[in-house]
Amino acid sequence: MTTRPQPPFPEQQQNVPGSTTKMQPQPDHGETSYKGSGRLTGKAAIITGGDSGIGRAVAIAYAREGADVLISYLDEHDDAKDTARLVEEAGRKAVLVPGDITDAAHCRALVQKAADAFGKIDIVVNNAAFQMTRDSLDEISDEEFDRTMKTNLYGMFWICKAAVPHMPAGGSIINTASVNADQPKPKLIAYSATKAAIVNFSGSLAALLAEKGIRANAVAPGPIWTPLIPSTMPPEQVKAFGSQVPLARAGQPAELAPVYVMLASDEASYVSGATVAVTGGQAVI
Repeated sequence: MTTRPQPPFPEQQQNVPGSTTKMQPQPDHGETSYKGSGRLTGKAAIITGGDSGIGRAVAIAYAREGADVLISYLDEHDDAKDTARLVEEAGRKAVLVPGDITDAAHCRALVQKAADAFGKIDIVVNNAAFQMTRDSLDEISDEEFDRTMKTNLYGMFWICKAAVPHMPAGGSIINTASVNADQPKPKLIAYSATKAAIVNFSGSLAALLAEKGIRANAVAPGPIWTPLIPSTMPPEQVKAFGSQVPLARAGQPAELAPVYVMLASDEASYVSGATVAVTGGQAVI
């Protein structure tokens, strides 16, 4: 019997990109539960979307495993400061870089800030994402479609391109995909398309960077309780969020962090080109 929150959740809605503090119930990022064991000692990481949700959980875990972290985020300053505090409480350096990753110059600048602050970049986690729930193609504006593509795909490409020259052999790139890459949702048509592209990009990147000793993988989460949910879905869908999977609940960000740690660590030295599904029992075959 799980002690994790289960639907129905209170009906709720926020403005994009959403705030952790306004969510009911509060997500678990591993603040009190994650215990490190030095698996990333001496490493330096970039995490996009690192202010909240999966990104915050990964930042906490990385810091407690010994890594310094640059947290890229849009404009959720309070959430980002909370994440930075948790990183610093673990004895690691936290660098906050607000801005929009749909802008190529910003992507290059945040990578350079990481290189300047840490002297190298061992790990890149492309986690930031945008989605909107729509009932028909007519509801999707050109601007919204473009924003989805640029946030989820272009930003990942620009950051990878800028980061690779700063990455030593043994480096790891981890891209957040989704179960929607294999099980596309009709109301998330643009988002689902980007997530399928992320899986294929990650596989191609793994082969491309193999000679440099840099690994690339994807993580495919199922329904995870993050601020993206109440800020991009109607309240009635939020209420039942996660109920459709075999475990009958949404996952918590803390439940994904160990996968990102494993893929970033030397323990995963032969894991490249893979997509790791964390879906609450939704089979991805």
